[in-house]
Parts: sequence; C-alpha cells; structure tokens
Amino acid sequence: MKYFKKLVGTRLYLSPINAEDSKIYTKWLNDFGVSGHIGNFRQNMGLNNEQKMLEQMASAGQNFAIVLINDDILIGNIGLLNIDNINRTAAIGLFFIGESENRGKGYGSEALQLVLAYGFKTLNIHNIMLRVHSDNEQGIACYKKVGFREFGRRHDSEFKDGKYIDSVHMEILDTDFYHIQ
Repeated sequence: MKYFKKLVGTRLYLSPINAEDSKIYTKWLNDFGVSGHIGNFRQNMGLNNEQKMLEQMASAGQNFAIVLINDDILIGNIGLLNIDNINRTAAIGLFFIGESENRGKGYGSEALQLVLAYGFKTLNIHNIMLRVHSDNEQGIACYKKVGFREFGRRHDSEFKDGKYIDSVHMEILDTDFYHIQ
C-alpha cells in the first residue's frame, strides 16, 4: 500500500508523505501554475532534490499527501509547520493541488478542514496562520471559506512576473473553527 488513511474526509484523505512520489511532485513544482502561488517559483526543482525534500518532509513535522478516496490518486500536499506547543501556534505549510483539473472542485477546502481539525482537536493548537500571495485569489477564497481572516499584509514583498505583489497574512483560531463547524 502506497498511502495510508490518516485523516479521512468525504472525498479525500490525508496520508503521510511518500518519497516515492518525487516524480509527480517534481512535475508539479516546476509548473508555474503551482509554484507561482507557493513561493518557490524561482527555484528549478530536480528529481534528486525533490526526492531528498520528500524524505525530509516524510520524517519531520506534520506533512500530508492529499489523496482521492475513491481511487487513491495523489492530487496535492498540505502540512502544518512551526508547531509551537507552548504557545499553541502553527502555520499551514506547503499547500497545493497539483493538476489544474483538480482545482476549483473544493478539494483544497476539504483538505484544509481536515488538517485544521487535526491541528485544533488532536495537537491542541489554538492559532494557525498562513501566508499567501495577494494575486492568489482562488487560494484566498478557499482560506476565507474555511474561516481564515486577514490579520496583516506585507506590501510589495514579492517580485513576480515583473511586478511587486503583497504577502497576505491570515489566521484562524480554534474557537473560530469550532464556531464554523
């Protein structure tokens, strides 16, 4: 078995990262449609580097593959980073849906709800934040849909496609998440 149902939703589940998926991740991370929204669009990702990265992600932190429940197909990645057990804070890490045909179908919202429930109910986190490029309108809509709110903005902090864009900082508290559920 390649994937394991750690966190199960209605249409997908979150599984521990599998380093054998380095080829598909390398494809996705070299696609500007993916990398342009997650902050590593200037990097040239090779297969060996991605293999090492996935091995590191698999052995540390709370990183998950997003897998369709009906046919066990990998469609993306999500994780919790910078977990601080004393202050009960964390951040959403590398989060994307790889293939364009899987975007806009609510998979991102479902994966986000699963990882938030895990963070709040299992890891006892109180505040989860993220940073998103201001031109990622689809991502911002997804984050707002599950309850994130903007708490700050760093203006002209990223140079992309010949212009400067803002970094939008968003957060959700466990009390807000429970209220939405």
